[in-house]
Amino acid sequence: MLLAIDVGNTRIKGAVFENDTILEQFIFLKKDFKKNIENILKKFQSVAFLTVASVGSLDKNDFLGFGERLKVHFISHEDSFPFINLYETPKTLGMDRMVLAAGAVLQFPEQNRLVIDAGTCITYDFVDENDNYLGGAISPGLRLRYEALHNFTARLPLLELDSPKSIIGNSTSQSIHSGVVNGAINEIDGFINDYKQHYSKFTIILTGGDAEFLAKRLKNTIFANSNFLLESLSHLFQYKIKND
Repeated sequence: MLLAIDVGNTRIKGAVFENDTILEQFIFLKKDFKKNIENILKKFQSVAFLTVASVGSLDKNDFLGFGERLKVHFISHEDSFPFINLYETPKTLGMDRMVLAAGAVLQFPEQNRLVIDAGTCITYDFVDENDNYLGGAISPGLRLRYEALHNFTARLPLLELDSPKSIIGNSTSQSIHSGVVNGAINEIDGFINDYKQHYSKFTIILTGGDAEFLAKRLKNTIFANSNFLLESLSHLFQYKIKND
């Protein structure tokens, strides 16, 4: 069994895999991670491998403490990936973006792929049909947009994510919801439409914590999977075993 962990900017997400099947998944705060992982390993005593992708600040040594019970591997730029990285600054490419690109290549072979991860940030990553990673874009996620409006103005309130009642906000709260939500939706649809002008056919994968909220509001046809990064970690782990 494999325990796959994604250390994000704010939370830790993970799943226990039996081959390609998720047996259990979980989300918890960084401060609680040791206790939660201990509980998972007690429940799934057949877990033999732990693979970690991290963009957060958690110390690697905290994970290495589990090394006596299972084999721990941190995804790094030195690993083998199933694509050619043509990013101009390849060492600065976030590990989450690399894992997503790898998952897109392994799950959707021989086609153009655009992966959109709607989390703390909204990231766009494009891999062409020849498995060349070309790059993408990074913009603020929904929560960051709400927080920026509150933190960098004197009077705008901090709101929780909600669907705008109309594109025309008839109050300050509704204007914020319209600006944040409709702004993000039009941004994503706009990026997709721009890609369509250059690539006649490609698969669009939408993932991340806000994927389900955004998916039903987009005009373009997408493949929505909030677990795509965890699944990609599992596929990349199997790829590593086959190619080591």
